[in-house]
Formats: sequence, structure tokens, C-alpha cells
Amino acid sequence: MTVPDALIATLISPTGLSQADVLAASDAVARAGGIPSAEVAVDPPHATDLILRGLTAAAARAALEAALPHLDVVVQPAAGPRRKALLVADMDSTMIGQECIDELADFAGLKAEIAAITERAMQGELDFEAALDARVAALGGLGAEAIRRCLDERITLMPGARTLIGTMKAGGARTVLISGGFTAFTAEVADRIGFHRQVANVLHIRDGRLAGTVEKPIVDSAVKRATLLAERDALGLAGAATLAVGDGANDIPMLEAAGLGIAYHAKPKAAAAADAAVRVGDLTTLLWAQGIPRADWAAG
Repeated sequence: MTVPDALIATLISPTGLSQADVLAASDAVARAGGIPSAEVAVDPPHATDLILRGLTAAAARAALEAALPHLDVVVQPAAGPRRKALLVADMDSTMIGQECIDELADFAGLKAEIAAITERAMQGELDFEAALDARVAALGGLGAEAIRRCLDERITLMPGARTLIGTMKAGGARTVLISGGFTAFTAEVADRIGFHRQVANVLHIRDGRLAGTVEKPIVDSAVKRATLLAERDALGLAGAATLAVGDGANDIPMLEAAGLGIAYHAKPKAAAAADAAVRVGDLTTLLWAQGIPRADWAAG
């Protein structure tokens, strides 16, 4: 029988870990049949690594998340690169606090109807392309100036976004923002946060109004995955050196393709498919997951 390799389980709390938390984690690992072998401080009191053996990463994650619902837990192999050289990130509800198409729909008086479709699409209940086409068609005729108003009045960066990207770039990582939304939003959001590159759908605008159509082929889950793999290969990276973060069902292939896929305050299907799920903290959780202490973070 093959013995699972050593794992690092990072326990993370933005308000601070207690010794009781660490003991509870060790007990949870032992009850699941694992062997906790060492405790290593990452950034006291916010992040601690628990080194363990005898469990798969999935089994260790399940045991620790169940025992410590008030913490974020990231379990990953102890071998391989801890600090990632490529980050590919979703935008809506991940790098920003909103779903852009829902906020844009509000200017057309259609937010409730459009948001309901968005939610079902992100849950994986609807075909993504069909749902996108239906929502874009409903916005046909809306003045294009609503995009500028939406960016100025509605769109807010997710806490920790600038710190995450700035820190990873300072460490030499490549950063890519990718969205099933629209370049009219990703271009500015990527600039605000500091991403190297942005990829999204192109809204058609005619005579100063939304045409109700989007350029094809669209950016969907397959394109998100392919973009991560293409960026990885262009950089000559091993898969383990890549990180992806997202919140919806259309992020799942990208999360699964990354060396470390993290679901961020995500829909259940995305959280289940990812290697780890941020349930409590903000985007700086991804820095602690890479073993990077606050002293090494870039200014946000």
C-alpha cells in the first residue's frame, strides 16, 4: 500500500490563531488516521503550518475544515514550489466584490432578473454561453455610458486584491486576470490592481449603445483553463508552480488544472472541486498559503 506523501496544512485566521486551534487541528488529523509531525510558524499569530503524513490532501482538508470552521485551511504537498510563479484569477466576486453584468443591468432596471440568471450560471445550473447571450441580449439598447458609471459608482476591489498581486509580482510571478465578463470592465480592474494581462469577452457597441451581442467565441470555462495552461507552458513552469483562484462553476476547470486551485467565498461546486476554499479571510489568505509572512507583503 502506498503511503501518502507529506503534506503542509496551513491554518489561517485574519484575527489570530490560538494554541487551542493548533491542538484541535492535530487532533482532527489524528482522528482521521493521519500523523501530525511538526508545527511551523508562518506568520504568528495569523498563520501556522502543520506538517502531517498518512492522509491524502482531500482527507486532511475535510477533517480540518470540519473541525475548524472558523479558520481557513489550505492543504498542499510539502514537496514542490510553495511560492507560485503564475497566478490566474477570476474577476467577478473574486477580485472585485460585484458581478459586473448584474450591476450594469441595474442601470437598465433589470438587475433582479439578470442577477437570478447569473446566480444559476455560477452555480452550474445553466449553460454558461446560453446564459451569457440571454443576459447580454436583455441589455441591448442601454447607453454605453452606463459602463463608465458602473465602474465609477459600483465596482469595488476585493479586500487584499492589490496586496496579493503586488506581492506576487514583487516575487517575480506572472499575474493574469480572466473573466467570463467583459473587457470594458477587466481592462480597468486589471489596471487598478496591477495584473500583467487581462482576458475577457468583448461587448459589441453601436452608435453609443450596447448592441445586445458579444464577440464569439466567448471566454468560458474551457478558455480559462486553456489560458492557464498556455501561460504555464510559455513560462516553462511545472504545474505545481501555478495558482488559480475563482468562485463559480465556470472556474472549475481552471482550478483543477492549477497546481493549487483555491475557491474564494465560492459556490458549493467550485469549493468542492478546488484544492482549498477561502471561507473566512480575504485575498491575502493566498499569500499565507504560499508561506509568505506580512513582513514580505507589498503595500496594498
